[in-house]
Amino acid sequence: MHNKKVLVVRRSGRVGTYRGRWAGISGYAEAPPHEQARREILEETGIGPDDLRLVKAGEPLEAPDEELGVRWIVHPFLFEIGDPAKVRLDWENTEARWISPAEIEDLKTVPKLEEALERVWPREAQSNAARRKSKHRENPR
Repeated sequence: MHNKKVLVVRRSGRVGTYRGRWAGISGYAEAPPHEQARREILEETGIGPDDLRLVKAGEPLEAPDEELGVRWIVHPFLFEIGDPAKVRLDWENTEARWISPAEIEDLKTVPKLEEALERVWPREAQSNAARRKSKHRENPR
């Protein structure tokens, strides 16, 4: 996160699943979740541990995908970075955006991304996003 926005990335055509969908930085659990999260951030964005601050680790959630016949276990983490200009995507993703939590519902995402974000995003921001969603539904443009 940076300035109350969260980084989402569009998965490339070279990854095994969810090509073209928006996601957070993710990977397979090859180490304890907090270590793996930092490793994936470094690999996929070039942001190292000195540029990260853990804001919150959320409760894991299940993300079943019957079409693929898999059941993902997602370990959500929220990190803050100082300089978003340092983000450099690797081959796994083709595009990056900094968005507000409310904008996530407008994107075609990997399964359970919104729920994962809700487990780590500060409550104040969630409340503000919910109010914006409600207001938008009452007064669509």
